Amino acid sequence: MKILDRKISRLSVASGILAVLITIGLHLYSGSLLSANQASGFNAVTLFEQVWQTVNEHFYDPEFNGVNWSALREQYQPQVQQVNTREAAAAIINTMLAELNTSHTRLYIPEEPAYYQLLGIFQPRSSDLQDQLQPFFPDGKITYPGIGIFTRTLDGETFVSGVLEGSPAAAAGLQVGDRIVSVAGRPFHPIQSFDHGTNRVEMVIQRTASQDSLQTLTVAPKQFEATTMFLDAQIASTEVIEQQNRRIGYMHLWSYAGDQYQQQLEDELLYGRLKDVDAFVLDLRGGWGGASPTVLNFFTGRGPSITNIVPRQNLRATTPSHWNKPVVMLVNQESRSAKEILAYAFQQYKIGPVVGSRTAGAVVAGRPFLMPDGSALYVAVADVLLDGTQRLEGRGVVPDIPVSAVLPYAAGADPQREQAIKTALQASQ
Repeated sequence: MKILDRKISRLSVASGILAVLITIGLHLYSGSLLSANQASGFNAVTLFEQVWQTVNEHFYDPEFNGVNWSALREQYQPQVQQVNTREAAAAIINTMLAELNTSHTRLYIPEEPAYYQLLGIFQPRSSDLQDQLQPFFPDGKITYPGIGIFTRTLDGETFVSGVLEGSPAAAAGLQVGDRIVSVAGRPFHPIQSFDHGTNRVEMVIQRTASQDSLQTLTVAPKQFEATTMFLDAQIASTEVIEQQNRRIGYMHLWSYAGDQYQQQLEDELLYGRLKDVDAFVLDLRGGWGGASPTVLNFFTGRGPSITNIVPRQNLRATTPSHWNKPVVMLVNQESRSAKEILAYAFQQYKIGPVVGSRTAGAVVAGRPFLMPDGSALYVAVADVLLDGTQRLEGRGVVPDIPVSAVLPYAAGADPQREQAIKTALQASQ
């Protein structure tokens, strides 16, 4: 796999064929990986220096987006010298990295779910990474304990911002907008709260702004396998909504980083549960990116159908190869990276309306660097331009039909999804 380094990759969406090439490589530092338990000899300054030097060598912009990178080293190193845990060091390091004001530039550590999810994207693609991760995940599976939620911290409070379909959180009744008060009587931690080996834990949540809305939910944590968890959720999300004598198909793609996600989508629309729907809602909110815009060719309806004829048995069967019915794309501020390129192309080629809120504006090519302590440093190594001039980094994509959504105490309300279904229904009339 080719590694991009300090180059600007100009990407274009050609007429008739949607094509984007974002080449992402993987660099591995020598040395064994250390689990959180093995990190007793952790050295915060050593990690800081490794991160600073890696960014210094590989960040796509030699001008560091107008920031004095050397000065930031002098500013933040004394702070790192005062801490002795990986979480504390990562918080300082990520504050420094945020000064670059560039997406795909962050340190991920084993104390957060995103670390495992990122490795789950790249591990299947790299035999070298599989070898390096062996001491960290002896059975070859990248797993972590959890219940299947995404969270966002607002004003010091933790709110559920996403619930994976089919997850323990969904089964327990957690909803987007719930404030997490405690787990097993302790403050919430995305990993440690569910890493006690117990079958069930009690979570106290607050559903509305009223203190009277406090509830205790019992949830059964599980080990999530990072390479398959998002496909499992995608399958569980697949749904047919019947309204006004119409059937609207729905599917939520939390990740597009792999052919399996598009294959599952096509299988359901052509042969599976969604083959008879009148319109389709493609939900790209949250999660990870990873797709090439060529996946949208499936929705252009430009490919031929295939008809098999067996005269002896008087059989005639026609199999479509593309989707020819209305499709609506659903995005929000957590739709990032290649998902934003899909939204851009969706609008440019008038495939269908885009509903929701402005996307994240996180569109550069990222590359992970594995630190000796097992942390994963994600670095923006190439800029991305669409049609030669359009840069989405820092801007995002504005939907055709804007719909705002307030997170705190939403009580599961989803006005964006409701509007997307309504739009698909109208298009199917």
